Amino acid sequence: MSRKKPPQITNDEQPVNPGLPTPLEIDEVDEGDEALDDAASTLAPISLRLTDDAIGQRLDKVLSGLIPEFSRNRIQQWIEDGHVTVDGATAKIKTTMLGDEQIEIAPQAAPQDHPYEPEAMALDILHEDKSIIVLDKPAGLVVHPAAGNWSGTLLNGLLHHCPALAQVPRAGIVHRLDKETSGLMVVAKTLAAQTDLVRQLQARTMKRQYLALVWGTPQLSGTVDAPMARHPRDRIKMAVSESMYAKTAVTHYRKLATGLIDRKPVSLLHCRLETGRTHQIRVHLQSLGFPLVGDALYGKHHLIPVFPRQALQAARLGVVHPGSGKFRQWAAPLPQDIVELLQRAGIDPALAVIPEMSDDPDPVSGDVDDDY
Repeated sequence: MSRKKPPQITNDEQPVNPGLPTPLEIDEVDEGDEALDDAASTLAPISLRLTDDAIGQRLDKVLSGLIPEFSRNRIQQWIEDGHVTVDGATAKIKTTMLGDEQIEIAPQAAPQDHPYEPEAMALDILHEDKSIIVLDKPAGLVVHPAAGNWSGTLLNGLLHHCPALAQVPRAGIVHRLDKETSGLMVVAKTLAAQTDLVRQLQARTMKRQYLALVWGTPQLSGTVDAPMARHPRDRIKMAVSESMYAKTAVTHYRKLATGLIDRKPVSLLHCRLETGRTHQIRVHLQSLGFPLVGDALYGKHHLIPVFPRQALQAARLGVVHPGSGKFRQWAAPLPQDIVELLQRAGIDPALAVIPEMSDDPDPVSGDVDDDY
């Protein structure tokens, strides 16, 4: 019998890359029950004879108790696809068990059980050397395969661009941006570089700064020091929280300009993070009453049509280069959709500038869970 892998972990608890410190990152999409699947489990046929304990229970519930190494969602999919029989007849999920039935299951591999495939795609690479790749991710591109997005991700594109990344955990990805957030990311090309960058994230010495357009007019500058945790009623969301599970989250912001969209005030902000919790900028600004323009998850829903995504750009990135040991930084140009949005608001895009960062080692960002 093959040795079981630990269950894949998503969201609040994060997986540890082999040989690396915990990367403290999260998928853009909640993988839900599928996270319980054991990808190393054998896919040999399974035969089960039910006992009286199953009387009156639904088939999917019975099976999830008998083969807990597979999630209930996955078992339901097998039943729907005709891979489960009860006494020789094709089963249905809601079939009520009478006891003593003979169950035959033909397990099917889940998409995440297969190696990720290289896929050709255009990558906007600002810098590349033997240790790292710095790229400008467009809005709409998922960073890492997950439920609902098993292909067409940045990871697939990286594997095509640099096949050697297949030997590096997560194809060298050490931090993420939300699907609809644009801007800068750094990718490691070697295990040593990945280890170094992850440690910089954990030490809060990797520097990342953002530009955001929000509804309303915040004060000139401020700091949001508000712990965050998973939303108590909506697993897709994060929230400011006093829960014992909440993690420290600190966002500094500065107002760069103000304008109007459809006669409603908007403000262009420069955001600097001390931590990097999931959706941190979006949640912190929303908690002040200034949600991001276009944010369908946390924003003002009657104003969503104004912009098709959250108006958030990872505009500047600074790291200590894993090879040279010297501080390097890069800036990404504003994408055209945000340029046009600022012009619509009467804001000069030339004001959307973040000055160069100093190379001092004082922690200013990091402690990353994931995307923003």
